[in-house]
Amino acid sequence: MIKVLIVDDDQIIRESMKIILSMEKDIKVVGTCCHGDEAYTFCREYPVDVILMDIRMPICDGVLGTKKILESFKHIKIIILTTFDDDRYIVDALKNGASGYLLKNISPDKVIEAIKVVEKGNMLIHPEIAPKVTGLLIKQPEVDYLRYQINEGEMQIIKHIADGYSNRDIAEKVFLSEGTVKNKITDILAKLNLRDRTQIAIFHLKGGKVE
Repeated sequence: MIKVLIVDDDQIIRESMKIILSMEKDIKVVGTCCHGDEAYTFCREYPVDVILMDIRMPICDGVLGTKKILESFKHIKIIILTTFDDDRYIVDALKNGASGYLLKNISPDKVIEAIKVVEKGNMLIHPEIAPKVTGLLIKQPEVDYLRYQINEGEMQIIKHIADGYSNRDIAEKVFLSEGTVKNKITDILAKLNLRDRTQIAIFHLKGGKVE
C-alpha cells in the first residue's frame, strides 16, 4: 500500500484528488495539507511514501517544501503537481529532489500511474515539459565519468535515466534484466555519491553538478 500525502492550498483540489486516489486499491491517502511547512510537520508524525505537491502556496511553496522534506526524509518521493510550467519552477523543483513534475491537466489515471512509478524509484516528467528539461539543464560541459570509475555500460544507463526511462525500459535498451539494472544503478549512486535517480539525471544534465 502506497501512503500518499496531498499538499495544495486549494481545498477543492485536495478533496477531489483524495476521492480519486482513494478509489485505487494500492494507494492510501494518509492526509492533506495546505502548504509545505504543514506537510513537513505531517511527515514528522506519520509515515508517507509519496507526496503530491503544488508549487504556488502561501507560507511555504512547493519548491521550498520539497527541499525541507527531502533533507530530513530521504525515502519520500515527491511529485510536483501544478498548473505552472514556469522554467524556474521546473529547474528548482528537480534540483531540490522532486521525482516528478506534472501539470494538473493530466488525467487522473496518469496521476495514479505516476505515483506508482516514482514510488519504485523512477523519475517522471509531464510530456509537455519533458522536451524543455534537457534544454533547461543541458548546456553544460560533459561529465568526465572516467574519474568516477564509471564504465561504458554504466554511462549508457546514466544517459537513459537522464532521458526519463524506467528501469524496465532501460533493461530492454541495454539487454539486461531489470534486477541487474537496479543493481547497477545502486553501484552508480555509490560511485557518484548521489542519493537517488533524480540526482543522477541532474548530475548528468548539469555537467557533474547537483546543487
